[in-house]
Amino acid sequence: MRKAVLVGLTVLTAGALVTACSGAEEAATRSLESFVTAWERGSVPGHEKEYQEVTSGLGDRTPELEPGEVEVDGDRATAPVRVGWTLAPDVRWEYETTVALAKDGDAWRVDWSPATVEPSLRDGERLTLDRGGDSRGPILDGAGEPITRERSVVTVGVQPSRVESAEKLATALGRALTPEGVDTGDLPDRIREADPDAFVPVVTLRKERYLQLKPVIYDLPGTVFREESRVLAPTRDFARALLGSVGPVTKEDMAAQPGRFAIGDQVGHGGLQEQYDDRLRGTPGVKVTVERPSGASRVLFQKEAESGAAVRTTLDREVQNAADAAVAAGEKNAAVVAVRVSDGAVLAVANSPGAHNLALTAKVPPGSTFKAVTALGLLESGAVTLDSPVQCPPTMTVGGRSFKNAWDGGIPDATFREAFAESCNTAFALLAPKLGAEGLAEAAGRLGIGKQWDLGATAYTGSVATGADPVEQAAAAFGQGRTTVSPIAIAAATAGIARGQWQQPSLVTEPAPTSPAAEGPKLDQAAVGALRTAMREVVTHGSGRELASVAGGPVHGKTGTAEYGTEQPPRSHSWFTGWQGDIAFATFVEDGGNDVAQALAVTKRFLDTLQ
Repeated sequence: MRKAVLVGLTVLTAGALVTACSGAEEAATRSLESFVTAWERGSVPGHEKEYQEVTSGLGDRTPELEPGEVEVDGDRATAPVRVGWTLAPDVRWEYETTVALAKDGDAWRVDWSPATVEPSLRDGERLTLDRGGDSRGPILDGAGEPITRERSVVTVGVQPSRVESAEKLATALGRALTPEGVDTGDLPDRIREADPDAFVPVVTLRKERYLQLKPVIYDLPGTVFREESRVLAPTRDFARALLGSVGPVTKEDMAAQPGRFAIGDQVGHGGLQEQYDDRLRGTPGVKVTVERPSGASRVLFQKEAESGAAVRTTLDREVQNAADAAVAAGEKNAAVVAVRVSDGAVLAVANSPGAHNLALTAKVPPGSTFKAVTALGLLESGAVTLDSPVQCPPTMTVGGRSFKNAWDGGIPDATFREAFAESCNTAFALLAPKLGAEGLAEAAGRLGIGKQWDLGATAYTGSVATGADPVEQAAAAFGQGRTTVSPIAIAAATAGIARGQWQQPSLVTEPAPTSPAAEGPKLDQAAVGALRTAMREVVTHGSGRELASVAGGPVHGKTGTAEYGTEQPPRSHSWFTGWQGDIAFATFVEDGGNDVAQALAVTKRFLDTLQ
């Protein structure tokens, strides 16, 4: 905020000269105040065109001004003015200039020249601002190598004055850019509304992808292209929802956080790029130069770029690429989370290209993958052994509510291991009372579900009802009712079973999370050993037998479908969770149907790609 103008007034003694001098100072000061107020608003009355020629290279910035005391010398006056330009967040250019005034009849006017703006400026010279690219810190993988870095991109645009037919151009571009998810339906209207020589952006492509499309789009009448650099991951799909993106600051960004950004800034949008934007962003290099009519220039102000700090994750490129490829190949939105069993490091967080971060934040029923939690509780309590006889009827009723299996039928003379391997809902609903009102929630808690985690990224850890009535207990025993989880919660629970003790997964390691959850208790060795056997039998001759032939070591796991919503018949999600070697994982297919085939297909692609 501009400080008040300081005016020195001589004490009146006697004589018209002193009185006249004081009156001149007051009049000159009023003129100065009016000029400074207008200048701070970006206007110089009477010299608008000249001012714009001098300062247009600074963009639409306006200075903050702090005027000093006016000194009058006959029909001339001067006043020092402190000038401050905010060129970027935390980058300020300050200097002192002198405003000259001249008496014009009974009034005073500012005797404006380019030197009023900056003392060294001469006629014909103008200020320009050059901003170097933000020295944004990288997001690192688990090996400490940068995942994100500046990569070449090309923005495909349209110049309206060059367009022969807006409709034909929109159709041709739409046909070429459909694989990129671009809809050009509104392009004709945008072309008609833009200035003739404007650049109307259509899409920004990685340069390698642009070169593939160039033969199809380059010669279309009206297309124009801009090459620049953006901070990007190795591929378009690499952990896309987790990492987020980096792009030019938007009006919405600037409105949401006034004063934080300057035009031209690159900022994070979504994911870790947005969450850690303050840490990653750094300070861009800034240089103010004077351009001369001769073409020469001189530097008035320069600040070197300051690099942002890195954010380190536990992601493994090979595992992440396999997970990304697995979800991208399906028609439904899907997610795969992979966790290293031995230390809890999150190796992959993959979501379908069009999905939000289902892997970490979905809040969905786990379906029969939750039978691993129920089985752990039953085995630890001694309520069953693997060979205990259990009932698995086609249907059963609890409290007036009917329950059935995913297939039309049951298993006569079933054992617990058979009921688990074939995913018998009715058997688990009948066994639910053996855990009591709190037993299932307690077993889930031992596997981290519903606990408070700190991954350094937002994650939903799940919820299991306590004190539930018999109907809710029966539904919760096979992952329905009010029980909800995310894929990361199920993957971590599965890693805990494989390891024999749950530990909170780790995802962001630098900066280190401040409040990670404590390790869970060591699981009962006999119970967890029996559960591992049952999870292996799911794959060898149970509902997950499609994975028996995948390359690599033996796969342990549990299938699941999970009904949701109010439609009749209900819609269902498709699940699989398991581990192979030191990698535990959860696969989730949104609206995958009352069938585990889709989750098994995604899982198979993931595991086969890893080999």
